Amino acid sequence: MRKIILVSAVFLPLLAACSIDLVDEQGGGGRSAGSRVSVKMFTITAKGTGDDIGTLMLMDSRGGLRIEPALGSLPPGAHGFHLHENANCGAGMKDGKMQAGIGAGGHFDPRATGKHAGPMGNGHQGDLPALKVNTEGNAFEMMHALHLSVNDLRGRAFVIHEGSDNFSDQPKPLGGGGARIACGVFPAEK
Repeated sequence: MRKIILVSAVFLPLLAACSIDLVDEQGGGGRSAGSRVSVKMFTITAKGTGDDIGTLMLMDSRGGLRIEPALGSLPPGAHGFHLHENANCGAGMKDGKMQAGIGAGGHFDPRATGKHAGPMGNGHQGDLPALKVNTEGNAFEMMHALHLSVNDLRGRAFVIHEGSDNFSDQPKPLGGGGARIACGVFPAEK
């Protein structure tokens, strides 16, 4: 019995020290809670990228990717908001005419689900909660994207659409958000 107590007395502090380091590195458990990163957002048109409208502060949390918008100069109301597959906010040709943000590609869908099911559904991983813009044109409401982490953002773009998102492919595809009005790139290397 004495040997067991002696061994425990020697190794217990070592194990406790390892646990503390692990908690520090993991930010209290769950996903790694590294430092905050930001993405600058810009207006976009069929002619290209326009004015700086603010930033998205991003970090991993127990509730998935934590998104803290600090945006202005947007039309009031709810807007479709998604992570798109390409790190490109450029205009491009679609349906025979130049359109804003086509360079961003489609919604980030690494599992190839092919469906728009909203941030809590089993569709595109890039489906985010609607971005809520107040009557002054500002968006500050924090949101979480359960299916995403900071690592998923590398080499992708955040896109804000002109209309709201019904998180369905009916009656219009991709939630019916319409044209892309703002975009910001998360580079492949940060």
